[in-house]
Amino acid sequence: MSMALKQVFNKDRTFRPKRKFEPGTQRFELHKKAQASLNAGLDLKQAVQLPHGEDLNDWVAVHVVDFFNRINLIYGTISDSCTDQTCPVMSGGPKYEYRWQDEHKYKRPTALSAPKYMSLLMDWIEVQVNNENIFPTNVGTPFPKTFMQVAKKILSRLFRVFVHVYIHHFDRVSQMGAEAHVNTCYKHFYYFVTEFNLTDHKELEPLKEMTSRMCH
Repeated sequence: MSMALKQVFNKDRTFRPKRKFEPGTQRFELHKKAQASLNAGLDLKQAVQLPHGEDLNDWVAVHVVDFFNRINLIYGTISDSCTDQTCPVMSGGPKYEYRWQDEHKYKRPTALSAPKYMSLLMDWIEVQVNNENIFPTNVGTPFPKTFMQVAKKILSRLFRVFVHVYIHHFDRVSQMGAEAHVNTCYKHFYYFVTEFNLTDHKELEPLKEMTSRMCH
C-alpha cells in the first residue's frame, strides 16, 4: 500500500461515523467470521457463501453494513476530484445516468451532480442501517418482511458508486496506489450480490466487460 493511500486509510475518511457491531452479539460474531475468511486468504467466491447453520438475513445485514463502510471510504478517497464542476451529472459514462429519488424531498427521479447524489445516498443508507425496525440488533428480534427488499435497494445503489468511481475517477484511484484495494473490494461485492441474487442484472451492465475480465 502506498504512503498516500496509507494516510487516507489511516485518517479513515468516511463522511459519517461507521456503523459498528456490538461485541457479544451474534452479528458481531458473524462479522468476525466474515473477516476471518477474508484474512485467511480464502477465495472471495467461497468467502461470500452462507456459513452452515447461519441465517441468510443476518449474513446479508453484516455484509450490507460492511460494504457501506468500505465503499463510503473508497468514495472518500476520490471525493476531492468529484465536484459539481467535474461531475455535474451522476453517471457511469455517456450511456448511464442515475437519478435520485427518495420519500422526502425528491419524490420523482431527479438529475443531480455526482457529489450531491453521493451525499444523499450515504445519508439515506446510514438512516436505513441504523433503523432498528429494518436492521434489528437484538438477538431474537425478527427481521421485517421487507428487509431483503431494502438490502437489495442499498446494494444496487452502492454498486452505482463503483460504476462512477471506475468510469470517471479511476485515474485518481491509480494515482493513489489504491487500485488493488478497490478491485478486491469490488470483486468481493460482486461475488456477494451475485451469490444471493441481490442486484438486478441491468444494474451490473455498465461494468460488465471489466467484471468479466476481473471475476471470471
